[in-house]
Amino acid sequence: MGRIRSLFEKFRPSAAGTGSSAGGGEKSRWVVAGLGNPGAEYARSRHNVGYRVAEALAREAGVELKTRKFKGLLAEARIAGEPVIIVKPLTYYNLSGECVAAVLGYFKVPPNRLIVVHDDLDLEPGRLRLKQGGGDAGNRGVRSIAATLGSPDFIRVRVGIGRPGLGAESKEHVLAPMSAREIEEFEAAIARAREAVEAIIHEGLERAMNRYNQRA
Repeated sequence: MGRIRSLFEKFRPSAAGTGSSAGGGEKSRWVVAGLGNPGAEYARSRHNVGYRVAEALAREAGVELKTRKFKGLLAEARIAGEPVIIVKPLTYYNLSGECVAAVLGYFKVPPNRLIVVHDDLDLEPGRLRLKQGGGDAGNRGVRSIAATLGSPDFIRVRVGIGRPGLGAESKEHVLAPMSAREIEEFEAAIARAREAVEAIIHEGLERAMNRYNQRA
């Protein structure tokens, strides 16, 4: 982890947080990271909502997440005319920071140009919540990214999956495969999350928050 953090620090822009390059007013590209776990056994889980949003973004942009680098799958795309790196970390959810920090370091992207898409137990199923910075609310993937970057100042798109029923454990709820009906019901939320990411890039976070931080 120390080596990855060193890589990130090496390429951190001198005007971090502005989105500008060290050479002038040119904006940095965006990085969008959808969190999840690799492997067929997790493909239908609620914890992999972030993966599915990343895949939806790639499809919409006409690219494939097939470049294996920095412990993840990457695709370079253009969204709303902006250059974007779409990432699916392959480190397992709780170590997502290892991949994300390496990507930001290599492409010289400051934390405020990073959008992380992840599931959220505290939101009703299908509801979205956009924010920048703050705590991790117990999400270990977000915690890993903040710790490895040394900054919490990235944008989060939280996709609600709801709490498990009485007597059920949260771990089982997030990792167990969803039924075909549940997956179908989540399709609308995944589409809205994709649109929210596109809105952040095209219109800015504040406008996107005004639109998507409403009850679904």
